[in-house]
Amino acid sequence: MTTSDYWITPSRDTEALTKLHKATLPSDTIPDFHARDSWWWTVRSINVRPLVAFAGFVRLSPSAGYLKRAGVVAAHRGNGLQKRLILAREAKARRLGIATMITTTHDNPASANSLIARGYKLYDPEYPWGGDGTLYWKKELLT
Repeated sequence: MTTSDYWITPSRDTEALTKLHKATLPSDTIPDFHARDSWWWTVRSINVRPLVAFAGFVRLSPSAGYLKRAGVVAAHRGNGLQKRLILAREAKARRLGIATMITTTHDNPASANSLIARGYKLYDPEYPWGGDGTLYWKKELLT
């Protein structure tokens, strides 16, 4: 499959998002999908009825956003969906006037590589909030 074989759409469907979260990130706590200043997307394959991926974004301040959780069902990994979900979230951030996006990874080379491919750079935050092994990523959107 190619990336054009998938549709990305905004979603507030808590049931669908929860199901995808459990399927792709089973050990992580389920986030509040209706939290203030957060947006979520789901991905559907044109050949498969069930949803196959999801991702979120939250505004941290008027000028900063955070790429929240993202997960792709194992059978659909390797099709560029993480990169497309990054682009969808960045497009929303730009429409909101957000200048800087940040995110983290932990023991996840595939996600790190997707971020690198989309122009994210490692940085050291003034107050690190993740545990040991957390990598911090940043990208300036409105430069």
